[in-house]
Formats: sequence, structure tokens, C-alpha cells
Amino acid sequence: MTQFEILTNYIPKLEGNHFGKWVVDTENGGSSERPIHMPYVDYSAIIYNFVHDFYQFENENNDLKLNYYQDILNENNIDWRSESMITADVSDLNAQAILALIMGVIRADRFSCSSVYSYL
Repeated sequence: MTQFEILTNYIPKLEGNHFGKWVVDTENGGSSERPIHMPYVDYSAIIYNFVHDFYQFENENNDLKLNYYQDILNENNIDWRSESMITADVSDLNAQAILALIMGVIRADRFSCSSVYSYL
């Protein structure tokens, strides 16, 4: 097994667009008795599994220092903002920078959707 195989196995599995659905509270009115729940994405099992395996990969590959993903992104002139991350040219990035970009996406999602992390 190669170092990255746990992640590259997901490439064919992630082709397509069935990764989850938005859940929006349309039943509660916003009162203190019936507060409106924040919208979130209910991810498919493949996304939960990928995030789980990505964190396993990060734990097993401390030499990549992915816990310093913001520093790695900054060194590659990528701001930890949606636009900068979306428009990053990955063809010019090394493996560590690409993995930092993935970590940045996972961590950014953590602050807007806790459903992925309740699974872990």
C-alpha cells in the first residue's frame, strides 16, 4: 500500500454529485419554544468515510504537518477563504499543499456544519 492509497482510493468514489443534501428547518417558527435550527448539510456515507480516513491519514503522517494547514496554505499564497481555496491552481502544488487544502476545506466546514464531526 502506498502512503496516499487510503485517500486515492476515494477518487473514483467521489466522481459524481451525490454527496449530501441541505437540511433546512421549515417547521419551527423561531420562538423560544420552537427555535429555528441552523441549516446544515446531511452528508452521504462516502463523505463521512472520507473525512474519517483523512484524519486517520493525518495522524499516521505527522511528517506532513497537516495540523499546520493554514501555514502551509499561506506559504503557497492561498488564503483560508473560500474564493482563494476554490481558485487555487493545484497543478502547481506539492502533495503537502494539496493535503493542506483538503484539510482547510474539512476544517472550514466544521464551523458551518457539525454533522460530519458527530460521526467521527
